[in-house]
Amino acid sequence: MTANQFGAIGQLSRSVADIEAAEAWWRDVLGMPHLYTYGPLAFFDCGGVRLMLSAEAGPSQANVIYFRVSDIAASHAELTARGVVFVDPPHMIHRHADGLEEWMAFFSDNEGRPLAIMSQVRPD
Repeated sequence: MTANQFGAIGQLSRSVADIEAAEAWWRDVLGMPHLYTYGPLAFFDCGGVRLMLSAEAGPSQANVIYFRVSDIAASHAELTARGVVFVDPPHMIHRHADGLEEWMAFFSDNEGRPLAIMSQVRPD
């Protein structure tokens, strides 16, 4: 087993023009369980896969696949050794009220489309 073994898809993103209208539609019309909203981002639970709606994404960030990994630092190191070029090193994206941290690192596939690895970290 390698350090970067991908788990389930953790998150998918979709760009939207109006975050408030999109949040209401996905929550009230589709009935998706709303997790939280953070600025121009709204998050929903889609059967264990998190959907992020983003009013700030540009065309290159319109749709991103985020893969869960158990150890983001080890996964980053292993993928880098295999030739993956990351936009930046793993970094904390968000800290929830209960202290749980969301860490991510972004890279591109062989055709230049965005991908990411993600991990939830509970600080000691």
